[in-house]
Amino acid sequence: MELSHIVLALLIGYAFGNIPNGYLYAKSQGVDIFKEGSGNPGSTNILRTLGKRAGCTVLLMDIAKTILPILILHMLWKPLSEDESTLITLYTGLGAILGHDFTCIPKLHGGKGVACTGALIIAFDWRLAIILLTMFVLIVAVTRYVSLGSIIGMSAFFLSTLILGRTGWLPFSMQIYPEVCMIVFVVAALGIFQHRSNLVRLMQGRENKLSSGGKK
Repeated sequence: MELSHIVLALLIGYAFGNIPNGYLYAKSQGVDIFKEGSGNPGSTNILRTLGKRAGCTVLLMDIAKTILPILILHMLWKPLSEDESTLITLYTGLGAILGHDFTCIPKLHGGKGVACTGALIIAFDWRLAIILLTMFVLIVAVTRYVSLGSIIGMSAFFLSTLILGRTGWLPFSMQIYPEVCMIVFVVAALGIFQHRSNLVRLMQGRENKLSSGGKK
């Protein structure tokens, strides 16, 4: 994949990632999400603050803002190989995550990129997405810690790519194996870095658990 295409994929993904879905949705409900709950505009805080329907809506919106630029670039560039398609997906998805986490919109701040990362994994390989989603759901169901499920899921994404990438099970050849592992490592490391405060609270036993109650 040419450097110019890599840069363009990152920039287009970043532009879509900047769309502040959580903030805009909460604002439409008369709520400043930055002053509620954890102050994070992600779907988990929306869920805690505004209820299940709101949380699911923002989750789907964040998934869409990652999937949409990937689809657009696939339609525009028409990749000729599976490797090229995979790199378009990964670079564009990484751009969307960066845009979500580190927005350039004044007076707003980003989220932790969990939904965007999940969307990237779906676009990357739906079978792996099902495995990691199942792991995430089980961890959250048992512990009630969304952050723990997210952190373990991020780590598992990199480890599974590292291991399964050598078996031919994932959609890329050994020719781009190092590049794919590098991108996925950045995605996973970024996700864990964004949860650094959650890690501290988990170790101290002060992390908030997911409530089974709340609005519909």
